[in-house]
Amino acid sequence: MSDFHDDLALLPGRGAQTWIGGAWRAAHSGRTFAVHRPATGAHLADVADCTPHDVDEAVTAAQQAWPAWRARTAAQRAQALHDWHAAIVAHTEPLARLMTHESGKVIAESRGEVAYGAAFVAWFAEEARRAYGDTIPAPSADRRIVVIRQPVGVSAAITPWNFPLAMVTRKVAPALAAGCTVVLKPAAETPLTALALAVLAERAGVPAGVLNVVPSSDAAGIGEALCADVRVRKLSFTGSTAVGKRLMAQCAPNLTRLSLELGGNAPFLVFDDADLDPAVDGAIASKFRNTGQTCVCVNRIYVQAAVHDAFVERLAARVAALRSGDGLDERAQVGPLIHARALEKVQTLVADAVSQGASVVTGGEARGGLFYAPTVLRDATPAMRLAKEEVFGPVAPVFRFHTEAEAVAMANATEYGLAAYLYSRDIGRCWRVAEALESGMVGINDVRLGTEVAPFGGVKHSGFGREGSRHGMEAYEELKYLNFGGI
Repeated sequence: MSDFHDDLALLPGRGAQTWIGGAWRAAHSGRTFAVHRPATGAHLADVADCTPHDVDEAVTAAQQAWPAWRARTAAQRAQALHDWHAAIVAHTEPLARLMTHESGKVIAESRGEVAYGAAFVAWFAEEARRAYGDTIPAPSADRRIVVIRQPVGVSAAITPWNFPLAMVTRKVAPALAAGCTVVLKPAAETPLTALALAVLAERAGVPAGVLNVVPSSDAAGIGEALCADVRVRKLSFTGSTAVGKRLMAQCAPNLTRLSLELGGNAPFLVFDDADLDPAVDGAIASKFRNTGQTCVCVNRIYVQAAVHDAFVERLAARVAALRSGDGLDERAQVGPLIHARALEKVQTLVADAVSQGASVVTGGEARGGLFYAPTVLRDATPAMRLAKEEVFGPVAPVFRFHTEAEAVAMANATEYGLAAYLYSRDIGRCWRVAEALESGMVGINDVRLGTEVAPFGGVKHSGFGREGSRHGMEAYEELKYLNFGGI
């Protein structure tokens, strides 16, 4: 596509290459894999298909670059990150268009993701200066106890396709700020954005070997190689719970430090004292963001009986008016699903719900290619698959509840615990329910959870560890206790 080739300007000759040790080169095997446009199926680019051999070279480059990078002052590392941040912001439009091409998300969301992702780089540039230690009162007068923070070492990051820029910066920025070096494996569906970020890091003066990018179609093979390498001291992964468990098992022999942000099944509770219009706004903003393909998307909407019908009516009217289309169309509000498997899953879960008594209020059908109509289902029940499985598509099932206790029990009846939302004007209820929900994050009358200043992460099978905020540096730092005697 001619428009895509214009948007590929950040990657002249780089698309079919990998970034290792400060050099752009082909994968060791010489193989490439194709990246396609979800909106049209058009071929976008052929990308270097890395193997464990390339991973070994990337880890070697990161290991060699680590001593000099960790020896830099916090201010020097911060400056490199500030320069990277400035380069990202300056290239907002080409980065956004690149994301829309390869992920399918609508252009307005892609622009928002550039700002969101860049904010992590700016935030952790400043956190580099605040990696404070402690002085501890000693048990005897002739001793002094000091605790310092030191970088873990070579860190690996495996990122998903649904946020191809922000998930990179949310992992790479704190690692670099702490003094670690990184080997990044981006999702095979969306490697071009990660490669573009590497181009900008190079331009910003991030030293050779500090950031390495190894795209590959062999996610399992690359993941296993990163887990098996004793030089990799930290692995951060965002993706499915099944893959997260496999990576955790593979990391066990080396006791590699882990951060896992895994699947979600977010409940959205609307109580009878809620303001319905803001609740509908929140449900739509969270459910249909990136065509329902985010880990914190509303997955199960529970509405108290007294306001159930009114809520469904307002929600369905708004959803029916959503405009689907190619993400580059400024008027589009909902884009395509990422691939055929995703579309098949959505269709299967809707069919299962309908077969068990759910009613389609609006939508409920494929619209050609990878597009699925924004959908509202009513009369959903806990027995349906979509009550237990993450839909990851533009489908909003609505359940009815009667009491607060019933709502909390239904919301917690899942192995996942990433995000949850509730709408109520009763401050006591807001506190009770928020504390009772088994979730790492709770939005109360607000669905905007994503921000660099707050800790992002889940509980139960949604993983562990936190990204963003001052806590985001902790996974990349070791505490070292220094005991001075003979004072």
